[in-house]
Amino acid sequence: MKLSEVTVANAIGQAKEDAEDTDIFSDFTVFLEAAKGFILSYTGLTLEQADTKPELTIALFVLINEMHDNRSYTVKEDKINPAVKTILEMHSVSLL
Repeated sequence: MKLSEVTVANAIGQAKEDAEDTDIFSDFTVFLEAAKGFILSYTGLTLEQADTKPELTIALFVLINEMHDNRSYTVKEDKINPAVKTILEMHSVSLL
């Protein structure tokens, strides 16, 4: 599945949440757009370029789930998921 093909329903299904819940659907709409934006900003890729990297979809789902699970202002764990970090860095064209 390409990054651009991921829908809110896909994201909700990955998180095992109820897609019929309008609050959940609304939250995941925001999470999906934010996670896509994060990936594109982090890597410096365009959406078309990102669509050629199927592993970025895995990073997208992990980021969405992290956003859903950690919605508070303070965090207990300030570490980046190593799998997501590795995936994003191996496709990053904007590192200095």
